[in-house]
Amino acid sequence: MADAKVIPFDEDRPRRRIPRRVRSVSAPEPLEPPSAPEPAPEPAPGGSGDDWDRRIAGGLAFLRRRVTGDYEVDEFGYDKELTDQVLMSLMRPLYDKYFRVEVRGIENIPAEGGALIVANHSGTLPLDGLMLQVAVHDRHPAQRHLRLLAADLVFMLPVVNELARKAGHTLACAEDAQRLLEAGELVGVMPEGFKGIGKPFGDRYKLQRFGRGGFVSTALRAGTPIVPCSIVGAEEIYPMVGNAKTLARLLGIPYFPITPTFPWLGPLGAVPLPTKWTIQFGEPISTAGYAAEAAEDPMLMFNLTDQVREQIQHTLYKLLVQRRSVFF
Repeated sequence: MADAKVIPFDEDRPRRRIPRRVRSVSAPEPLEPPSAPEPAPEPAPGGSGDDWDRRIAGGLAFLRRRVTGDYEVDEFGYDKELTDQVLMSLMRPLYDKYFRVEVRGIENIPAEGGALIVANHSGTLPLDGLMLQVAVHDRHPAQRHLRLLAADLVFMLPVVNELARKAGHTLACAEDAQRLLEAGELVGVMPEGFKGIGKPFGDRYKLQRFGRGGFVSTALRAGTPIVPCSIVGAEEIYPMVGNAKTLARLLGIPYFPITPTFPWLGPLGAVPLPTKWTIQFGEPISTAGYAAEAAEDPMLMFNLTDQVREQIQHTLYKLLVQRRSVFF
């Protein structure tokens, strides 16, 4: 702003001589000082000013650490900083705006220490695992991170392998799961595996077999609680009406899905339907009261596995009854 020019009050009028007069007793009123400039408006919340400066500075610092290698990963390849600042940010719009995930029972996840979250698996593509990871981090008061156990196929795919490890996922084996639980981590497992995620649309929300109870044995050895989790909404994102088994064998994958949109619409057929999701965490099942040798008892494994499975299935049916619509 240019400097203001001081203009005398009588600049445009002819000057005239003013005779000297005797001052009166009362002093003239002093001239009012120039008004102070109005303060600058406060920056809008989350929108401008110092907030943007901080964001830009944080982003540049993040990039500098990436370039110089000044960041940490754990023994499984988990990159916490990359997950929090990049991967979670990429998944969050899908979670918040597209699937509009509603979370219930988040208080059943402990604030600290290890716990095993056991959930149903569905949806043709494993988006339910990713949304579960965002739900635990964004809705839990302690913003805990969920370490998912994934199948071998995930770690055989070139790009997916690297991203999965960076996001904290690890191979679905008892040894890795036990080490994570004993380290105080939250571990997520979906025991249905490919049987659940690749089941036909006609079998939606009917739990498949939970294996031999290996997850129960792992929780018992680590002495951590088991938290059942039920996910409604993922079954309808890719309604699987067929399975090209011959093509699946040629490609070396468990199934080749045929949906109302895929492969007929090409890449557009891979866009999931915008269903409304609900994720509910049930009351934890404690394993603290069992002896060390309990993990080798097959009957106990069967009973606890069946208890977890039944609790998840019952909650699924209850959520389906309460649901108004697939999309709302």
